Amino acid sequence: MTKRHGYALLAAVIAVIVVISAGIYVGVAGTDDSSRDTIGAGPAGSRNSADPASSGTWVGSWSASPAGFEPGTGRKGFAGRSIRNVVHTSVGGESARITLSNLYGTTPLSVTHASIALASASNAPAVAPGTLRRLTFNGNTSVVIPPGAQAMSDAARLRVPHDADLLVTTYSPTPSGPVTYHPHARQISYVAEGDRTEDPAGDAYTEQSPFWRYLSAVDVLSNETDGTVVVFGDSITDGISSTMGANRRWTDVLADRLRAESGAPRYGVVNQGISGNRILSDGRGRPAANPSGLSRFDRDVLGRTGVKAVVIALGVNDILRNPHQNNADRIVEGLRELTRQTHTRGLRVVGATVMPFGGHRGYGPALEAVRQGVNEQIRSGKVFDEVVDFDRALRDPYDPRKLRERYDSGDHLHPSDAGFRAMAEAFDLSHLKGSAAAEL
Repeated sequence: MTKRHGYALLAAVIAVIVVISAGIYVGVAGTDDSSRDTIGAGPAGSRNSADPASSGTWVGSWSASPAGFEPGTGRKGFAGRSIRNVVHTSVGGESARITLSNLYGTTPLSVTHASIALASASNAPAVAPGTLRRLTFNGNTSVVIPPGAQAMSDAARLRVPHDADLLVTTYSPTPSGPVTYHPHARQISYVAEGDRTEDPAGDAYTEQSPFWRYLSAVDVLSNETDGTVVVFGDSITDGISSTMGANRRWTDVLADRLRAESGAPRYGVVNQGISGNRILSDGRGRPAANPSGLSRFDRDVLGRTGVKAVVIALGVNDILRNPHQNNADRIVEGLRELTRQTHTRGLRVVGATVMPFGGHRGYGPALEAVRQGVNEQIRSGKVFDEVVDFDRALRDPYDPRKLRERYDSGDHLHPSDAGFRAMAEAFDLSHLKGSAAAEL
């Protein structure tokens, strides 16, 4: 081989190495999250955003129990319109997934597009720049959910902060029948005409709504959170009297404490309160609107993601609502059954005493006696693993049949924002640690 041929061969080898190196670089660069997941980022924006999740633990960051079907939606549902639900996270993570429910639907729910994003500001429908992600379901951008069923999305790569507003948007092109919803959101969400799931500006979302529709859960993949505490309750847990859009339910304050306090378990908090909920009695309909605590417990509590502990705060509506439950033992036995079901999963249960309602329009001495009877048994330690005494924390020291004035929203049943804070501050966070106690 001549010297000239040797130089030529060497140059060819170097050229091949450069080409291979460039290919490797492009392949590595192509795995960058920001280009793969962001909608509208050139050709990569059309790709499936549900990339394989990195390591971590799936935990619940937000949830709301399906409570019934929305009046007036029985024929068309929200055909041809986009629903942008606004929800508030309790913990953050590196990926997110959602659950959509058609529990109260009578026909299949067709969702052809869905997205998730961070909100640009509190109580607003606009998207924070660079955070809009297209959601998929088993790799498809559309999903059909049969009546009575639910569907979980694939994981979408999105860095979700704690204590932040998320926008979850769905579009259904065809009539779906009754819309499954949660009526007392204490949060404004939005509706737009047409398919606006990937609209970042939010200008089209001209209709406001106090409901959450279809959406029942948001989970996050976290390296900092170990599990989920599920809070199971009625309108007091639902936060019906808290300030709209301010996230001042007692469960919101509990989530703040779990994040901030040294030694606290690192749990997400999901709120499974339904206003008017009772332990023993279902509402009307099939499936029942506002189903009893006993009938919905497996789905709404034990079926949640990453559950480590359960908090139960139910009973006042069994006493107050017609037909009144005048037997404290029956209410307590219902609570014990919830504890037994939780123990079958090896989970710990913290139960709350029933708070006073003196001065409420439904108050009566006989009902007060039932409340006292229920609380006496709860405090005995034979109903739950641990007790949080909301009654003692919020009652008027001069008239224990009533809420303290500054903790009363004004209806003598539901707490004020200050009352909700007092509830969360009364909670001993150490009670959430460990597994189930001995059989009660």
